[in-house]
Amino acid sequence: MTSTDSAQTTPGTPETPGAAPAKAPVKDPWDLPDVSGLVIGVLGGTGPQGKGLAYRFAKAGQKVIIGSRAADRAQAAAEELGHGVEGADNAETARRSDIVIVAVPWDGHAKTLESLREELAGKLVVDCVNPLGFDKKGAYALKPEEGSAAEQAAALLPDSRVTAAFHHLSAVLLEDPAIEEIDTDVMVLGEVRADVEIVQALAGRIPGMRGVFAGRLRNAHQVEALVANLISVNRRYKAHAGIRLTDV
Repeated sequence: MTSTDSAQTTPGTPETPGAAPAKAPVKDPWDLPDVSGLVIGVLGGTGPQGKGLAYRFAKAGQKVIIGSRAADRAQAAAEELGHGVEGADNAETARRSDIVIVAVPWDGHAKTLESLREELAGKLVVDCVNPLGFDKKGAYALKPEEGSAAEQAAALLPDSRVTAAFHHLSAVLLEDPAIEEIDTDVMVLGEVRADVEIVQALAGRIPGMRGVFAGRLRNAHQVEALVANLISVNRRYKAHAGIRLTDV
């Protein structure tokens, strides 16, 4: 028997029939994909949050299209933002984008998504809508029948890949060109790890920001609801508070 034959039949080696396969190395949770070439669409891109996100991503070098029910309104907002941002109606924005951020008002959330089901099929959708009510005591969380805005989006868009993120960002900070970095974490929720990592990487394109996995969509309600608490913080302390997660 040659030394080569001996190596092939030594018990416990990977070549031995029936031996346990070698375990794949554990993936580094911060090993995120390159998303710099993806086109970002923002539905509700003429509102404060959508417009602020569009500005930050475009400034970071992403191709951005902002959508509105009226194309001329979206185009006017895009010209104001600069950085190569384009404006279009919501349907064209959805068709032309790789990732679509939903930043529409809560009261128009379901209707908007229902009307775009075909255009959003196969797309990675990022829902950042916060269902809130307001009364003389301040802001309070609403709980949709589906459990959360993100879960409503998933129910309405069965052919899309729905995630949730960007809930806790101050529109004032996002839109302020004098601010270079936004010191905050972004909690990202979703069912598919690869999709979540894309959104985490997208958050990291904005200086000072970090995307952190925060669970599946069934956990989206408490993330959306936390915005009511942040509104209370900001009113009391005249601030634009965000979220930082420690020890990760």
